[in-house]
Amino acid sequence: MLKALRGTKDILPDDIGMWQVVEAFARDIFSIYGYKEIRTPIIEDASLFIRSIGDATDIVRKEMYIFTDRGGRNIALRPEATASVVRAYLENSMAQNQDLTKLFYIGPMFRSERPQKGRQRQFYQLGVEAIGSDNPLLDVETIVLAARFLQKLGLRDFKVNLNSLGCEKDKQAIIKKYRDIIKPYLGSLCAECGERSKKNVLRVFDCKNEKCAEAVKGIKFDNLLCADCAEHFESVKKGLKNSGVDFIVEPKMVRGLDYYTKTVFEISSPDLGAKDAICAGGRYNNLIRDMGGKATPAIGFAFGMERLILAGKDKISMSAPSIAVFMAIADKALEYDAFKMMSLFRDNGLSCEMDREGRSLKSQMRKAQKLNARFTVILGEEEFRRDKVILKDMNSGEQKEAGMDEVLKEII
Repeated sequence: MLKALRGTKDILPDDIGMWQVVEAFARDIFSIYGYKEIRTPIIEDASLFIRSIGDATDIVRKEMYIFTDRGGRNIALRPEATASVVRAYLENSMAQNQDLTKLFYIGPMFRSERPQKGRQRQFYQLGVEAIGSDNPLLDVETIVLAARFLQKLGLRDFKVNLNSLGCEKDKQAIIKKYRDIIKPYLGSLCAECGERSKKNVLRVFDCKNEKCAEAVKGIKFDNLLCADCAEHFESVKKGLKNSGVDFIVEPKMVRGLDYYTKTVFEISSPDLGAKDAICAGGRYNNLIRDMGGKATPAIGFAFGMERLILAGKDKISMSAPSIAVFMAIADKALEYDAFKMMSLFRDNGLSCEMDREGRSLKSQMRKAQKLNARFTVILGEEEFRRDKVILKDMNSGEQKEAGMDEVLKEII
């Protein structure tokens, strides 16, 4: 039997309702905050991600799906969306239209990771990118948006972790300092962290290996931010407090992608167990310059859809899928008349279904209940001869006769 590839998963009709609810809430609140949707290709030149994410990151070194196409080009399935959005922003000269460009996306990403609960090799993200301002209030707005989105979904028990990596000079100073500090611990770290300590030592603190986390637990982080970055971070913290968003400053939170500068944040949910990150984001003020554009500050975040749905499965408000009208017939001879009426309902925007297997009227009524139909229209032989149908309200159980030419108006 053919099966889906390991690390991929079918989203079946019984499950898709939750996905659609989450996406609808996202589109609604993103629109309120001034974001417009962008859809980028799922395949890109591999160099885009190598250049933006960093060649020393786990994503590029171990997780990215790369293949050579028939034209000999090095192609990658996108492992994240920020680089693709920035590429589209530059390629389409979007900066010419406005000072601040706000974009959101919803779609599949691909990473060759070990499949586990809430993490697949093809997974889905929804996120935002705000490009064109370094104002700390934009950082605040971005984090507030993420928090309000979770609250809108019905999630309350989440935690916002916050940090600042400073500007490019600050980041290099931090890396230099902690490369020296971590030397005595190298023997206790995994082989990968040994390599990370040479290229970007901050990524050691992002390692998910328990042994590494335990080894560096006692290292204290000093405040090495320059005056401008320190002031920026203080403004972000002040803005979050004024907005009523609780947060925890976590100095060891560095995020796993090399392009981050200044503000970085993660939102975690206790409903997800040990791997509890549900949202992550931050500033990437140098990325657009590094990708060939002019220096342009930017900030964004991404939610993992699978994790979001796991965390919200008992909290997100869901109504059962339903149809407006179910057509039931007392005699198979009336099947074509029922189909004609069903087409009329559909043409007027009403969802409608009917039985096609010649079941008894009693079985058809059970099916109407199973489909959560709002109304059932019953075509009986006697009523049909009088140009009438029986209209049953499935909520109240009440039923009455209605003329064939009146039933549509009655239902609406």
